[in-house]
Formats: sequence, structure tokens, C-alpha cells
Amino acid sequence: MIDLVGKRNWFFLISAIVIILGIISLAVFGLKPGVDFSSGTAMTLTFDKEVELSQLRQELTELGYDEAVVQPAGGGDFFVRLPEISAEETTKLKESLETGLDTTITTSSLYSVSPMVAKGTVRNTIIAVVVASIGILLYISWAFRKMPKPIRWGTCAIIALVHDLVIVIAVFSILGWVAGVEIDALFVTGVLAVVGISVNNIVVVFDRIRENLKRGVSRDFEVIVNYGIVESLGRSLNTGLATLFVIVALYLLGGVTTHSLVLALLIGIATGIYCSLCIAGQLLVVWEKGFTSRQKAATSTA
Repeated sequence: MIDLVGKRNWFFLISAIVIILGIISLAVFGLKPGVDFSSGTAMTLTFDKEVELSQLRQELTELGYDEAVVQPAGGGDFFVRLPEISAEETTKLKESLETGLDTTITTSSLYSVSPMVAKGTVRNTIIAVVVASIGILLYISWAFRKMPKPIRWGTCAIIALVHDLVIVIAVFSILGWVAGVEIDALFVTGVLAVVGISVNNIVVVFDRIRENLKRGVSRDFEVIVNYGIVESLGRSLNTGLATLFVIVALYLLGGVTTHSLVLALLIGIATGIYCSLCIAGQLLVVWEKGFTSRQKAATSTA
């Protein structure tokens, strides 16, 4: 049988390296906020003839919008983000682009966010994550209330969940610096979805551990946890990989406006699979027996 629990120190080391690098990235670069968090105007433009990305950027620069963010949105469309402008300025900009590029433009999506609304979005995001975490702690503690020290199970689940969220946020920080990836309201939706998916994976593993405890498969808690993780291995990988294939297809074929949502799901689901199999159950063992119980036992036997 695969000994996933016995290798827990290696898993913890890998996670620690990723998290430390992520924290450094967050401290140095932070996150690149989109319109929903920093205010501004965003629109998706459709042209009746082919327009190159460089042409559109050059035209926007000549019109005085040199800070505009322009991204391909698929099908010849472009996603454009600007500092907040009025409806009149938006109409004037569209007319100027039609004249400069000699084309007809259709605005398929347009929205503006004021600084006050952006601040409210940040506040509501933090509140949503905190409330969700408290709810998860209470739920898992209740679900495993018949086990010894049920609060321990809930706390380990929250630590594993924080592990997943930190990695998702850290990767977005690095991508924001390297590739200009922004976070928006859909990113928050993705993060909250990751919370639910990760907790579901963790509960499945914990439930197998609980069943093995009831069955008394071993007197060694470390062995019981390993049995539970290995028994969950096939289900976690099959479900997770099937979901990842769909998410990758959405990322490749979907529009640019949903990229932050899909990318958050992609990173979060992959991290959640790893965490449920390599981190969550191992945290229970560490809390119960310490980091190197098996190695100590082997040394004393020798």
C-alpha cells in the first residue's frame, strides 16, 4: 500500500516552499486589481472587419488612453479596460475608434465601477471568506462530533483550506506580475467555489478515516489515516481530473472576461486534490502523534 502519511514531511516541505514564495510575491508585487476592485470602465468591442491588437492599442494611445489594458477576447473581439469614464466619453471613444480604424464597432458588454463600489467589493469579499471559514469549522466539527476531539477535525480542515486559498492567491500574484493577470468579482466567485470543492474533498477523506476508526483496522492512528487516504485516492483523482479537463476546455474556448474565474478554479481544484490527499489527513496525524512518529518508532525498534 502507498504510504502517503509516512511522506508527510516532504509534502509539508513542498507546500511550505510554494506558500513562502507566494507570500514573498504578495509582499513585493501584491495582486493586480481589475475594474471591480480598483474602479474603472471595461468593455468588450466587436469589429465588423479584422483589427490587429497592435492597431487598437496604437489608436487608444493616440486618443489619450495610453494606460488602457487591451486583451483578445476570441473571435476577433477585444476586451478593453480604462480608467473610469462617463457614458458620453464612452460614446465619443467608440466613434473615434470607428473613424481611426475605419470600421463599425459593437459594444457587446460595458460596465463601470466607482471607487466606492470597488472598496465595498473588497470588504464584502473578506467578509464572505471569513464567514465561509467559520461555517466550515462548525459544520465539520458537528459532522464528526462523535469522534474524539471533533474540533480538531474542523481545525485541520480549515488549515488545509487556508493552504489552498493562499496558493491560489499567490499564483495570481505571480501571474499578475509576469502576465498582467487581474483579479475581479469573478475571481472572488472562483475562490468561493474553490472553498466548497476543497472542503468536499477533505470531508470525503475524513469520512473514510472515520469509518476505518470505527472498524478498528489498526491500533495505529497513522495507519488508519493512511488507509483512509488510499481508499479515497481513486475517487479524488477521477473526480478531480474529470473536472479539470472541463475547466481547461472552458479556459481555452471561453471568453477573456471569464478567465479569472476559470483560472482560479483550475488552480484551486488542482491544489485541492493535492491537499486532500497529501495535507489534510496528515495534519490530523501530526496533531495526534507529531511530525516523525513513524521514524522514531523505526529507530527505537532498531
